[in-house]
Amino acid sequence: MKGLSMVNKSRVEKFSMSELSKLRNELLESPIDTWQAAAVVSAFLVGRGYGADTRTIRDAVIRLDAFGGSMDAMQEVLEAVAYVM
Repeated sequence: MKGLSMVNKSRVEKFSMSELSKLRNELLESPIDTWQAAAVVSAFLVGRGYGADTRTIRDAVIRLDAFGGSMDAMQEVLEAVAYVM
């Protein structure tokens, strides 16, 4: 996922386990496709003052699925796609 980063990782906050858990549950429990999951992740980031390219998020969501949605993988994905607005 290193090729996706748009900012220095030190500028992207470490999201709380509670926030990541809520996001993870929303993604896993809802019958949504990759496009809809990307919209959910985008809303999560925008709500915290970050921007992200929707296409990049879709690619990241697919990768996240491959990692089984672990909290560490979610944090890494969010760091890779988020940029400070």
